[in-house]
Amino acid sequence: QVHLAESGGGLVQAGGSLRLSCAASGRTFSNYAMGWFRQAPGKEREFVASIGVSVSSTNYADSVKGRFTISRDNAKNTVYLRMTSLKPEDTAVYYCAARQDQYYSNEAYSASYQYNYWGQGTQVTVSS
Repeated sequence: QVHLAESGGGLVQAGGSLRLSCAASGRTFSNYAMGWFRQAPGKEREFVASIGVSVSSTNYADSVKGRFTISRDNAKNTVYLRMTSLKPEDTAVYYCAARQDQYYSNEAYSASYQYNYWGQGTQVTVSS
């Protein structure tokens, strides 16, 4: 069982930057693959970025490639999403997700059904 808590959201102007954090409870954070998803009003939840147990495994939605960077600090049980060059269309509630995986896994999962645990979300609003 893992509990996830996102932070770092807020209001930012277009072109600005934010860094989201997701703190996870539990002692085996390093065995969890992590992901970020977002949901805008009236739209379905969509994949943003993910990172596998192996930190070299990352995956990004095309819409954020080159602008967003996912990273993890296993010593702090935290995964981050660095967002730059933000656009109004990035406005959404951002959710952190986790799934337990094998230590040798090289997967960075991109589908919401592949994750077992979810945070409550943090609002990101980008003004034009």
